[in-house]
Amino acid sequence: MVEIKFLADAPSHVDQLADWHHAQWHPLYVDWTHEIARAELLAHTQCKTLPTTLVLIENNILLGSVSLLEEDPVELSAIGNAWLASLYVKPSERGRGFGVQLVKALTQHAKALSLKEIFLFTSDHKAFYQSLGWRLLQQAKVNGHQVDVMSYQIPETAQ
Repeated sequence: MVEIKFLADAPSHVDQLADWHHAQWHPLYVDWTHEIARAELLAHTQCKTLPTTLVLIENNILLGSVSLLEEDPVELSAIGNAWLASLYVKPSERGRGFGVQLVKALTQHAKALSLKEIFLFTSDHKAFYQSLGWRLLQQAKVNGHQVDVMSYQIPETAQ
């Protein structure tokens, strides 16, 4: 059975997530060590609002994650204060729709927090996010890497 839950409810996955996240994204962040990645995730085990991380688990096995941060990265902090970050699905599990599930769960969480808009940046997944309703805001450079900065308007609940 596949479930998405807060890292706060599954803290035993911090070390695996730190390994995945650091391996995937350390070139984008100056001085971002594995220890810093782990410390950030440990902080997310204490919070279910902002910042936080959602994890996707199937049969007690970690398959992916996504985070909601106040800033990501520092170079883009003037754009907004709620960021989808670290969408990761274990390579052997890609193509099963888990990325879509994680993004939708995160946008629902953002809605529950009464956020109106969230942002992200990506170097190579613009079309994926556009297919989920995200729009391109601008292109930028993060630590010398060209990225697309995108936003998502949180739909208001019908009254």
